[in-house]
Amino acid sequence: MTIRNWFIFFIKALVIGGVVTGIAGLFIRWEDAFAPYVATGEYGEFAGSLLWFMFLGMTMSVISQMGFFAYLTIHQFGVNIFKSLTLWNWVQLLIIAVVIFDLIRFRFMPLANTQGQLLLYLGLLAVLLISGLVVAYFKAKWTKKHAFISALFFMIVITTLEWLPVLMVNEKDVDRYVALLLFPLLAVNAYQLLKLPKYNAKSEVDRLKLVERRRLRALKTKEKL
Repeated sequence: MTIRNWFIFFIKALVIGGVVTGIAGLFIRWEDAFAPYVATGEYGEFAGSLLWFMFLGMTMSVISQMGFFAYLTIHQFGVNIFKSLTLWNWVQLLIIAVVIFDLIRFRFMPLANTQGQLLLYLGLLAVLLISGLVVAYFKAKWTKKHAFISALFFMIVITTLEWLPVLMVNEKDVDRYVALLLFPLLAVNAYQLLKLPKYNAKSEVDRLKLVERRRLRALKTKEKL
């Protein structure tokens, strides 16, 4: 990918993270972070709170992008180590199963002190799994069928690793942040996974155009000589 296309890719992912977190924050944190300012007419404070959530989402977007490029390296290592994409896919499926078990047994169950919290975490798990399946389906449909498992691995395992720091916090209102921060990670990861081929193809076109411009400049220089 060229620097120009990477920069566009980065900025769009940053905006997606900010917008998604801002919108999610309006729903998830309305009562404590927004409603008091609306009730008292402090719209400047309301805007400041919204901008803070958007900044938080942009931060999560950067984490997501780091995870994405780390995964590209891990995926290549996995294929090289196991010498077969089929075998590597089976390993990825095993890791997905382990991560889901870990989420339920060691993350959600200790955090869920009430039945309502347990339902919330199971709902978030469903969002994670359904999002992963949908994105993996379109990735396989738009590229190659064998990309399904790798896309599913990225959407579930890598998203969980990026989500893990907040899952390890044991605070009173941590469930709100657990819910809030999942959405920007899913949105940015889905964007990166589905749009990367477009930017790679555009970068290849840009390189060919650059080569052609250099060739024409060289021809013009020879003609002047």
